[in-house]
Amino acid sequence: MRPHKKFVPFPFEYHQEIDVTIESLSNLGVGIAKVDIPSSETPAETTKWVVFVPFALPGDTVRARIFRNDNNCSQGDLIEILTPSPHRIDPKCPLFGECGGCQYQHVDYPTQLEWKTRQVAELLKHMANIDHEVKPAIPSPRQWNYRSKLTPHFNKPKNGKIEAIGFLRNGRRNSILDVPQCPIAMEEINDALPQLRKEAQQNAKQYKKGVTMLMRATEGRVETNNRAIATEHVGDLSFNFLAGDFFQNNPFILPAFTEYVAKHASMHGANFLVDAYCGSGLFALTLASSFQQVAGVEVSETAADWARANARQNNIENATFLASSAEAIFADIDFPADQTAVVIDPPRKGCNEEFLNQLFAFGPSRCVYVSCNPSTQMRDLQHFIQAGYILEEVQPFDLFPQTRHLECVAVLRKGE
Repeated sequence: MRPHKKFVPFPFEYHQEIDVTIESLSNLGVGIAKVDIPSSETPAETTKWVVFVPFALPGDTVRARIFRNDNNCSQGDLIEILTPSPHRIDPKCPLFGECGGCQYQHVDYPTQLEWKTRQVAELLKHMANIDHEVKPAIPSPRQWNYRSKLTPHFNKPKNGKIEAIGFLRNGRRNSILDVPQCPIAMEEINDALPQLRKEAQQNAKQYKKGVTMLMRATEGRVETNNRAIATEHVGDLSFNFLAGDFFQNNPFILPAFTEYVAKHASMHGANFLVDAYCGSGLFALTLASSFQQVAGVEVSETAADWARANARQNNIENATFLASSAEAIFADIDFPADQTAVVIDPPRKGCNEEFLNQLFAFGPSRCVYVSCNPSTQMRDLQHFIQAGYILEEVQPFDLFPQTRHLECVAVLRKGE
């Protein structure tokens, strides 16, 4: 194959094969090697050059085929494992490596947890410039069959036929890989998947564009209607919400997850709680027994309605839910700030400046920041430190075994 016209042939030629030893993993789960190349300033001397190799593990010696040279690193495909890492295992899914859904099926689970912990620590140090201990990641009670929601896709049918139903291929933006079963999805979902695929194929002519299907496990069945009511149980509480709406997708770890947030939010005399991104009430209601009063805040009136209904269903009387505009999140909160904790669980993009300014103006005594994207969380932690908050604890939770994703909880208190 000819190289792309923008290919830069330094320090390696296009499709040059090199043998490298993997030293670490990137936050995307990609193997990192460092090799010696001639120094651009003094050719007689050498300098270290980074090579990224997907699906290679620390401790592996591999053969990689270079396909791109960037300004300070190169990208290569994994061609052969010459010496495997002692932590390398056989992936459970035959599609691992082709499917873009999982990155870590070839790593034993204790090592997955170690690398996730280490990656949080590196982000904390390099993005937030904070040198602080990161607690070992809390494992999921299930490493397989844990996902309660799956969203298979297919592209627009061609000649009345659907070509593949599944997920994006690894490293591709538009190509969908056919996925008949998914070992990280709950058993109910895998049991229902063949029939859903069959019905889609039989009705292919009715689809005029690509489709994302919903599969939500609820009460022993699988719901495929986005507007249907789904139910999830966390400890003794039950939560109703629309099947297509957001709810944490690993129900097996949620009791430990919410218990940790409750414990740290209620420390040191915090009697009141604000759940600033409350959704259908997961944190507000699971934490309600630890506080005198709880207020959940949502920009969506519909989500606030679900949270109110869930409070009534669970006989929780000390929680109220407010639908506030993004410009006035704390306008209706009358709790004393020095006795109030705030739980923050924003979307992947993190907190915007407008929200953080309102939060710091309110000035709660404690903040528990829950994030599915530690990169944006660490960016935001810089603002907390600048606003006078002190980082007490950082605790990752592995809600997504076999993948590079995790949830991370940062506990902060207001300085004196």
